[in-house]
Amino acid sequence: MNPVVGGAVDTLLRQRQTDGRPVRMGLVGAGFMAKGLVNQVVNSTPGVQLTVVCNRTPAKASAIVTEAGATPVAAESVSDVARIAGAGDVAVTDDITLVTGSDAVDVVVDATGAVAFGADLALAAIAGGKHLVLLNAEVDATLGPLLATKADAAGVVYSGADGDQPAVQMNLIRFVRQIGLEPLVAGNIKGLQDPYRNPTTQEGFAKRWGQDPWMVTSFADGTKVSVEQALVANAAGLTVPRRGLYAMDHTGHVDELAQRYDVEELRALGGVVDYVVGAKPGPGVYVMAAHDDPKQRHYLELYKLGTGPLYSFYTPYHLCHFEVPTTVARVALLGDPAIRPAGAPQVDVVTLAKTDLAAGTVLDRPGGYDYYGEAERADVTHSDRLLPVGLAEGCRLLRDVRKDEVIGYADVELPAGRAVDRLRAEQDELFFGSAAAQVRQTADAR
Repeated sequence: MNPVVGGAVDTLLRQRQTDGRPVRMGLVGAGFMAKGLVNQVVNSTPGVQLTVVCNRTPAKASAIVTEAGATPVAAESVSDVARIAGAGDVAVTDDITLVTGSDAVDVVVDATGAVAFGADLALAAIAGGKHLVLLNAEVDATLGPLLATKADAAGVVYSGADGDQPAVQMNLIRFVRQIGLEPLVAGNIKGLQDPYRNPTTQEGFAKRWGQDPWMVTSFADGTKVSVEQALVANAAGLTVPRRGLYAMDHTGHVDELAQRYDVEELRALGGVVDYVVGAKPGPGVYVMAAHDDPKQRHYLELYKLGTGPLYSFYTPYHLCHFEVPTTVARVALLGDPAIRPAGAPQVDVVTLAKTDLAAGTVLDRPGGYDYYGEAERADVTHSDRLLPVGLAEGCRLLRDVRKDEVIGYADVELPAGRAVDRLRAEQDELFFGSAAAQVRQTADAR
């Protein structure tokens, strides 16, 4: 995290705690990340108060609150939430309107990872006048440019979360730009990349760490890193060098990557997102940047950054839930998102078959057995009518698809009546002037 921002937030939160006016956070989701976040807020973040946790299974929400040492209390109305929060306890519910409609919530955190539900939650939070912090990169990659415009119109802040690699990269990009360099690569360091991993192969690892095998698979098969790099591209105005990125194997130090990229190619592209497999120190992020001023290059060499033309900047860690409360405070107190789309989408994530798939197959969810995602230019995704990975779940194949073949809208039947498809069409219309897919609507969805 940018230490200047962290310092400002630290000071502001201490004052809020002293004044008895904490930033009030509502959390949706009770999975692995949510569990860590609840513990962090309750025990380590003076100045932020967790007022309500919503989960489709309230018992799970109660369990993570209890484990953190706070007292969960069932809520059935927004007045219940206010009363419970006023007593210093944490309201628990399965109704998102008790989060998005509560006067005891300043910032909503989405820790679900679900695209369809995440879109509904984002719209409800924006309509309720709540700032929104996403631990849901999937919905951001699919609909973020549209949702950001809706948040702007409502006067609320839409942000990804510090601690997740995209925001850590964006903090680094902002730092590099602030000191006068031009970021030409924003990258992610991975330890494993195998597009054919599935929940069966990843079950042992997931069990060891108490994680969902499907989520772990999305990390291993490249879908998650593609989603994350799309967020960085959309926030920083970068692109992809090719579908799937360079994705080099590199077992040396991240600084050595400054010699592996072609700076002229990067400049011609206007800067790219990327990832490498095996670099050290991992699992961090990096930015490769250039400086045009020979006088400043002299100083950069003096300060041990090398002779250029690319200079390496990196953060050797990302601390996930530890840093999310800083984003909650950052958006509420400074109005400053950690990362958000800067306008029209630059990069999407498209859907490729993980194995040979037969016509009639109903596609499973990301991190499963059927498909993986790769980053692609957004204009290509739109013009070629490729299926965004965030919309793939539940689609029925209309033809046989070969392993590693990209799947397009013409190859699938979309589930009828989905709000996410209508929102994606609205986003396409807004930024490209036409929808990439015709969206069927059921009578009650009109």
